[in-house]
Amino acid sequence: MHATRKLGRFLRPYWLWAVLAPLLMMLEVIMDLMQPRLVQRIVDQGLAQGNMALVIHTGLLMVGLAAIGMIGGSGCAFFSVLAAQGFGTDLRRDLFAKVQSLSFANLDKWETGQLITRLTNDVTQVQELVMMMLRIMVRAPLLMVGSLVMAILTSPTLALLFLLLIPLVLAVIVWLINKSYPMFSEVQRRLDALNTVMQENLAGVRVVKAFVREAHEIGRFRTANRRLMEQNISAAQVLALNMPLVMLILNLGTVAALWLGGIQVKAGSLQVGQVIAFINYLTQTLFSIMMVSMMTMRLSRAEASAERIQEVLASEPAVVDRPDAFREFAPTGRIAFEGVSFSYDGADAEPVLKNVNFTVEPGQIVALLGATGAGKSSLIHLIPRFYDVTEGRVTIDGIDVRAIDQTALRGKISIVLQESVLFSGTIRDNIRYGRPDASDEEVIAAAKLAQAHDFIMSFPDGYDSIVGQRGVNLSGGQKQRIAIARALLTDPTILILDDSTSSVDVETEARLQEALATLRRQPLRTFDDAGNGHNGANHERDSTQADGGLAQSPKTMLIVAQRISTVLNADKILVLDDGRIVAEGTHAQLMETSPIYREIYESQME
Repeated sequence: MHATRKLGRFLRPYWLWAVLAPLLMMLEVIMDLMQPRLVQRIVDQGLAQGNMALVIHTGLLMVGLAAIGMIGGSGCAFFSVLAAQGFGTDLRRDLFAKVQSLSFANLDKWETGQLITRLTNDVTQVQELVMMMLRIMVRAPLLMVGSLVMAILTSPTLALLFLLLIPLVLAVIVWLINKSYPMFSEVQRRLDALNTVMQENLAGVRVVKAFVREAHEIGRFRTANRRLMEQNISAAQVLALNMPLVMLILNLGTVAALWLGGIQVKAGSLQVGQVIAFINYLTQTLFSIMMVSMMTMRLSRAEASAERIQEVLASEPAVVDRPDAFREFAPTGRIAFEGVSFSYDGADAEPVLKNVNFTVEPGQIVALLGATGAGKSSLIHLIPRFYDVTEGRVTIDGIDVRAIDQTALRGKISIVLQESVLFSGTIRDNIRYGRPDASDEEVIAAAKLAQAHDFIMSFPDGYDSIVGQRGVNLSGGQKQRIAIARALLTDPTILILDDSTSSVDVETEARLQEALATLRRQPLRTFDDAGNGHNGANHERDSTQADGGLAQSPKTMLIVAQRISTVLNADKILVLDDGRIVAEGTHAQLMETSPIYREIYESQME
């Protein structure tokens, strides 16, 4: 149970509650252990001798002790819930924070459904175990040991039955644990598969309906659901054997105790009350062992979940900052790829980028063009260190990006990814995502530059319009323009657009390209809320004052595109093929020197 013990550190902040719960449970157990002896007194000294005063007095004492035990049990339940809920909350928080800290390479290993299961069901399994351990795993051992001691004190001769009964119960428990542990591990894996199918289906429900594949998806879900059900049934069948087997042993023990006790009562060496008390202690002992066995099997299930949680918590980000990394970084925007090769699966795998060399000067617009799978997105992901290069280096202003703190590096880079992901909330909140303190005027200016202002204002609530989950109430082009506005609002030194206008019409894209060409020469703060830039002396004064005497550096832009019209006016066009740069130059130069570029141009423009 190594993984479960490791997670015990999340219980330390709640140590006081974790200590009070067992102490109160101990009080309840002591009260319970006294009841059979009091029953023995009523039978042997009260009823046998006709002493009704003793019977009444002892009965009232039993009621009082039961009330004290109830207080102890209720207090234990209260504090165990507090400790377990705090444990689960902190574990879930740290697990989510760990997922956020992981690099793209780490997250590539786990499907979304797997991470959802670990953050929800697996944490719940461990949390419930903590709560039960502070109650049942305290009560059961104490009651078992206490009942065993009291049984020996009541009748040492009958207590010899435990030498036979306890090994039988323990053998059943060990067999059930060994049988159930791998089954519960498989239950969690099948739950992963079910969550993955459900997550994929809900995320792609429009595709499902567009291709009339509802029946197919229902079949996929039914298969995953049935496999989970079958595994749960198999595990439950094993657990179901626990109660009948233990009850069989308990009943055999009771019969043996009555038989042997009856012989001793007849011989005069035991009293009837002693036999009754012994059977009570026998029942408590064996039931305690059964509770321990049930908890042990719950522990085996929680251990399977704990191992999965620990796997995530123990993961180290593939991209890590150096101890001496630059914490302050104010680049001009010069980017250089120097002999860069990259593979998603390490140096031994087939590289997706091969010996890439090129330079982007500050203020340049550089376009990346190539067939699907040529390596364009992989290339731009290396600049903000979503991944680290396998060979060579990527530099900004001559500094290897691996020598720069990730927060400082990404604070100077804005990237609009291929999939425009929006979050639930208002349009204003989505645009402000990278700069929550931005003013309304800056939000509007960024939206106008991204050609998003007009369609936003067509909504009844304008910028306060609610964005549905994943932006379902917006078109693809609208989502892309809001994502571009979000990137522009951070006023980055380097702006990367990864095929981010693929859903935008040609006319709107042309206006957007014109706005970006203007923006790269002056910061966003010099644009008014109409999207117009200041010029002349005012422009110089604004930009100078905004940076404490230093003018804003021109923006460097990298644009990944599929449409040739997007890249015609770029300062430099890089043509990628099979992970290599096969041509480089302006549109006019490439039309003369690159057959690949000319073929792309002619296939689209004609």
